[in-house]
Amino acid sequence: MPQHPKGSVLEFDLRGTGSGVLQEVSIAASAHTVRAEGHPAFGGTDSAPSPLDLVLSAYVSCNQVTATIVALGQGITLGAFEGRVQAELDNSVLVFGAEGDGTFQRLTLTVDLETELDDAAFEAFVAEVARRCPLTQLFERSGVEIANVWTNRALARA
Repeated sequence: MPQHPKGSVLEFDLRGTGSGVLQEVSIAASAHTVRAEGHPAFGGTDSAPSPLDLVLSAYVSCNQVTATIVALGQGITLGAFEGRVQAELDNSVLVFGAEGDGTFQRLTLTVDLETELDDAAFEAFVAEVARRCPLTQLFERSGVEIANVWTNRALARA
């Protein structure tokens, strides 16, 4: 599964161009581009997800990818992953220039995940996912209050 040896550093190179609150970001060595527009509360016209929407989308997706990596390493079979992220952001710093912390105040990640794990093993698995997920660590280390609410569902049989 791993495409890079243990201990190697993955490099990322993204470049953005735009005007006003609309931007297109290209990802080097890839055909992918991401279009983002400021939230309508910040002058956007809702023609693309906001950067905040994209960050939160990346957060739930990163947890799914990390769960898959952890499961593969531990020989755990996973089924369906259903994730939801809810967030609160006080716009006082961003929009009005107030003093304080301009990041999210709270994030709630709710996941229903199909596994064959018992409750104790599932709890340890979720803790390992949180420890290894780069975006969970980014948010935690920036002081965001995070609630991880994972539910262990029975693995569906085909």
